[in-house]
Amino acid sequence: MASANDPGPEITRLITEDAPRLIEIRRDIHAHPETGFDTVRTAARVAAELRDLGLTVQTGVGRTGVVAEIAGSGPGPCLILRADMDALPIEEQTGLPFASTIPGQMHACGHDLHTASLLGAAKALVALAPGLNGTVRLVFQPAEETQESGAAAMVADGAAEGADLAIGFHNRPELAAGLILLNRGASTASSDEFKVVVHGKSGHAARPHAAIDPIVAAAHIITQLQTVISREMDPALSAVLTVGHIHGGATQNIIPDSCMFEGTVRCRSPQSRDLAEASFLRICEGVAMALNVRAEVEYIRGAPAVLNDDMLVDRAIASLGHQFDAVPQVEQGSSFGAEDFSHFSERMPSLQIFIGSGQPGRDDRVHNSDYQPDEACIAQSAIALTRMAVDLLA
Repeated sequence: MASANDPGPEITRLITEDAPRLIEIRRDIHAHPETGFDTVRTAARVAAELRDLGLTVQTGVGRTGVVAEIAGSGPGPCLILRADMDALPIEEQTGLPFASTIPGQMHACGHDLHTASLLGAAKALVALAPGLNGTVRLVFQPAEETQESGAAAMVADGAAEGADLAIGFHNRPELAAGLILLNRGASTASSDEFKVVVHGKSGHAARPHAAIDPIVAAAHIITQLQTVISREMDPALSAVLTVGHIHGGATQNIIPDSCMFEGTVRCRSPQSRDLAEASFLRICEGVAMALNVRAEVEYIRGAPAVLNDDMLVDRAIASLGHQFDAVPQVEQGSSFGAEDFSHFSERMPSLQIFIGSGQPGRDDRVHNSDYQPDEACIAQSAIALTRMAVDLLA
């Protein structure tokens, strides 16, 4: 039973009453998806909603991001609540009345849900601000789905400055709406990209001794790179190395001058990430030298892994358990997907929450052209974010 001072009932009331508005916002954003940093219309809608709450709004943060702060009545930490706004380059196939009106673009990852949810939390937290000690910083981010990170751009523009804690969240269609999942340790992996061009010497296929074959050399390098995972990496700190593209030559009877391959390396710890990069570079250089070719290596670090702070996991278990009368599921993370919320999490204690969005009778996955999440997850996400903020800034 809730105590007299329990904020839970008031949080539920505020957001439940606001739920129809939040669904309308989500459907409007869904019908007008924008990809990458081109979230101009979405950002304008977000900024207008925040101004209607009486907040001072910063726009153009990280090119098209939006930031606003809710100040409590007393001093305390600054807590970031972050939502992503961008869609994907996918042709929507749902047939919904509010389906995308933009050819080749769709909110197939649920960032429209995230944006609406954080706007719901913002409205509730404005009403509850007199009881807060500290500041809630609302961060609406573009370009989570692109190689160039919107989170990194917003951090470069100061979105993380002065903040003490951060919470991100993501809908999860593998979980039924109403369920919440927390991970201890890493909830995502780092995502680094590589491109290797092996330079040899072209020649006739009938006279390989007069050429230096870059395709054979590239094959040897690729094979040896797999031993980074199988023979150098601690199995408890595993990683995934994938070559996704290889190209060399133009016809069957010519040994080409060069062969290119590229791919990704994903790691769930800083230790494995450092080891993977050092081993990758060593193998490329060593095999190239052994086979008398030259390897030109481009290795680009992307988003780091999201590492959940244990204290925040414990606080979330308590807060969400009281709010929803059920303890969230807690698991050791195992995903090798990437999430650029990590540009915030590497700078301060952080937590990523997964909110169930699966509809009964469906087996949805994100990044699918027929993705149809349960809109009940919007209000639940807003309630969860609000309760966490209220408890952390009590």
